[in-house]
Amino acid sequence: MPMRPHSRRVSRAAATLGAAGLIALAAAPAAFADETAAELVVGGIGPIDGVKPGTTFDLPVTVANKGTEAADKVWVHYAVTRGLDFTEVPSNCRAQYVRSYDEMPELWTVACEFDQAVQPGVVYTTDRPLRVKALDRALYDELWLRVGEEDPGVDENGTAPVAGTAPALKLVEGQAGGAGSTRVVHLPVTSVNTADYQVTGATLKGEVGETVPMKVEFVNAGPAWVMGRPEIPSVSVVVTPPAGTSVVKTAMFCKAKGAAYRCGMLAGALNEGGRQPYTFRLKIEKRVAHAKGTVALSTEALPFDPLKADDKADITLDVTGGEPTGSTGGAGGSTGGAGGSTGGAGGSASGSGGSASGSGGGAGGSASGSGGSAGGSASGSGGATANGGSLAETGSSALPITGVAAAALVTGAGTLVIARRRRDQSPT
Repeated sequence: MPMRPHSRRVSRAAATLGAAGLIALAAAPAAFADETAAELVVGGIGPIDGVKPGTTFDLPVTVANKGTEAADKVWVHYAVTRGLDFTEVPSNCRAQYVRSYDEMPELWTVACEFDQAVQPGVVYTTDRPLRVKALDRALYDELWLRVGEEDPGVDENGTAPVAGTAPALKLVEGQAGGAGSTRVVHLPVTSVNTADYQVTGATLKGEVGETVPMKVEFVNAGPAWVMGRPEIPSVSVVVTPPAGTSVVKTAMFCKAKGAAYRCGMLAGALNEGGRQPYTFRLKIEKRVAHAKGTVALSTEALPFDPLKADDKADITLDVTGGEPTGSTGGAGGSTGGAGGSTGGAGGSASGSGGSASGSGGGAGGSASGSGGSAGGSASGSGGATANGGSLAETGSSALPITGVAAAALVTGAGTLVIARRRRDQSPT
């Protein structure tokens, strides 16, 4: 349900939760409440697994007050990543779509106001749970819940909030013993789905001494998006130019590893339909018989991707002029071009690391935003991420970054590194 963006400024206490925000909240819970003797906690739900795309599931929630005085009013804030959506929004709640930014993933949020007292020592639950639908792109998603006495506000990086129209939710007394222990709950939601990572090769033609472009590509053909999380294998794209050529300009996010180039990608490429192109410039040094290069995904196991036939593609080269050598044109004939990034990246590099909050995009993520931007989009199209080929080593490698420090960068070695744009505001 698209909503028009707005320009309201959000307070630090109102920022939508993400990986960094979750840590900040745990360290400073007073950010969401004034100084009272009430101590609200939320619970009643655990990790959700085995969800089928197109089906719905409930979010049962409990609210308790572990303090010594009653809380006069309570706000419960729900947030889900881009593979999920709320089926209805009660009239005492408001919904907002929040683009991916900083470490925050692309999210749908619902904030509900309960204008009723929550007494100490009493466990409450909602008179009915909110219901969530797993979309066709659902696979690895996340859910956040938080409770507080103050309005959490709206996020300036999101669209204009929309008031709900379904019957209002109420808090009712629940069974004792079901209270949570924290103000914020963060849970994984895993769906039964697949994502098809693919690479496309290139057909090159030129004369000896000529410099030619070589464009190869990573694609997530879906149907699922893949959210960067520490437990999810990340891959890279390994590009081996044809023999008889030298690299005079290296593609963005790529770094030389011997005769091949290992390439990372923007987190938005992991959205369904996401793409990451890699454009090199090669100089044809000599004519080599049957010269052929490759582009391939690296060898990390991907349980969500059962299709392997499209994990590798050829780079063919038709050379005119010059005398052919006796080489069969296997991998490893390229020289030079080590590590340089397009767009004047110089020698800057980004090391492999852990997952964020990605996609933006957003929810993709991660700064994984669609459209290739760090901000992410609801559609998840556009900006891409690369995963790579058949290198034997799987150790971390630094990758150069140019003027796109606003986006998440996925590398090999099963890790995710985040290099997102920092906004003027500081999320909490």
